[in-house]
Amino acid sequence: MTAVDPNLLSNARSDRVRQVAALGRRAVRDKQGLFLVEGPQAVRELLRYAAPATDALYVTEAAAARHTDIMGLAEEAGVRAHACTEQVLAAMADSEAPQGMVAVARRVDVPLEAALDAVGDDGFAVVLTNVRDPGNAGTVLRGADAFGAAAVLVSAASVDVYNPKVVRSTVGSLFHLPVSVGTPVPELLSACRARGIRLLAADGSGPTSLPDVDLHGAHAWVMGNEAWGLEPETLALCDDAVAIPIQRAESLNLAMAATVCLHSSAAARH
Repeated sequence: MTAVDPNLLSNARSDRVRQVAALGRRAVRDKQGLFLVEGPQAVRELLRYAAPATDALYVTEAAAARHTDIMGLAEEAGVRAHACTEQVLAAMADSEAPQGMVAVARRVDVPLEAALDAVGDDGFAVVLTNVRDPGNAGTVLRGADAFGAAAVLVSAASVDVYNPKVVRSTVGSLFHLPVSVGTPVPELLSACRARGIRLLAADGSGPTSLPDVDLHGAHAWVMGNEAWGLEPETLALCDDAVAIPIQRAESLNLAMAATVCLHSSAAARH
């Protein structure tokens, strides 16, 4: 197990604690290129899949003793663990229950072209356009990971994927697959088209029913804003608009709809 720095951090008002806590603000994250990873599960996946991005690890003595596997991963990656009190960890974290462990990591997103390379000729992806809710964005990313999507493409004007709530919602999936961020919607969809990736708009009023869509070959599910859905200009850039057949509920929320669509793409490959 990696040795924990014996210089116990006990002052919740110290400069270091303030600097880590400041990463809860987007302006600070954007300036420094760093973000928070909270809780054992997310930290474990960071160290397993993106260890070089790990900048620092802060852990209570109780958590270090409880999660020896994570401490071992940190040692293998050459990441120094800083011991801190529960009060210090609480001051650093954005969540109310960080479970004794917080890491600071460098951004892990990839250029759009690299994400499209991952889709290739037969993969599938999900595109988030103007998605604003952190929980929805994180859940979609987690679903994309679970069902084998090749990439997640997050448009400009969408929520910051490094928002602590998004990172927590992904439960480590942020580190498992290529994520591209910050491209305006028209450019993003045009880049997909140029690669031969069919664009399937998830739209409750779409003329095509999900069971009738051919989900073989490269394609991307295009998801819209939680409140107003997909803008007409975005729909016009898609190859088809697909509705999920539902029995009684008025509609599905963004995360649920994305999960159903991604599962359908995965099922088509089996």
